[in-house]
Amino acid sequence: MMNYLEKYSYTPDESRIASNLDSIASNLDAFASEETYKKCFSVMDLTTLRTNDTPDYVKLFVEKVNGLQQAYPAYPLPASVCVYPNFAETVARTRNNPELHVTVVSSCFPSAQSFIEVKELECALAVRNGAEEIDIVLALNSFLEGDGQKAFDEIVRMKQVIDSEAAKLGRKVVLKVILETGLLVSLENIANASFLAMEAGADFIKTSTGKVDVNATPAAAFVMCECIAAYYKASGRKVGFKAAGGISTAKDALCYYSIVANVLGHDWLDKSLFRLGVSRLGNSLISAIEQTTVKYF
Repeated sequence: MMNYLEKYSYTPDESRIASNLDSIASNLDAFASEETYKKCFSVMDLTTLRTNDTPDYVKLFVEKVNGLQQAYPAYPLPASVCVYPNFAETVARTRNNPELHVTVVSSCFPSAQSFIEVKELECALAVRNGAEEIDIVLALNSFLEGDGQKAFDEIVRMKQVIDSEAAKLGRKVVLKVILETGLLVSLENIANASFLAMEAGADFIKTSTGKVDVNATPAAAFVMCECIAAYYKASGRKVGFKAAGGISTAKDALCYYSIVANVLGHDWLDKSLFRLGVSRLGNSLISAIEQTTVKYF
């Protein structure tokens, strides 16, 4: 596997990262404002990835988002609704505002354990059925065996299919690559996977599927953001960051918001470059803004 850490002159030093995270944690209150909570609300990929999801359930889920403007007119719209690829058309048809994007998980989510041809077809069908953003999973079966080239090539092939199908429809589709950082374990693996995914063409790199024991963590997020910064310095291309898995409280949102702000700067604090993949966060953010317990979603 290529030594990306050497190529980008990056070392994920655990003690330095821990010190930075301690400083961020001690200053979270400085970010706790209505403005910041609303910013976090605007970068949510509201997610339902249940085994028992149905078209009717997904439709009701999207209609709940449609009702936000009437229930909370001063709130921004979430960035997207994230579903399994077979529900892309349901979301596209149900939303009442095209600014609410259709995001799907693909590449045989969450394990990515299948043939590349199957993953390519799933991505193509997702685009044809209305997906505007596609979250694929890094092929850990190759990466953890030390075959980074094969993992790289899979991302390239899926991106080519996605771009080709999107071009036929006269639009572009955002590609997010899920690293599954909890299974990568070491900070060095997380960094190498981050650089690999970005070099393969990822528009975003994402922490987790939310389907394993360890999902998003501040340490993984910090390393990924530092890699994004190093890649931007070397290439001039801005890649987005998405934290997902276990992000359920307003304080969790503030933590990832502040990591992005500290490492990447305010240019990244926008839905074009920062996302939170969530299923429970919305109520917590509304409650924090309204200063009372709210169960909207």
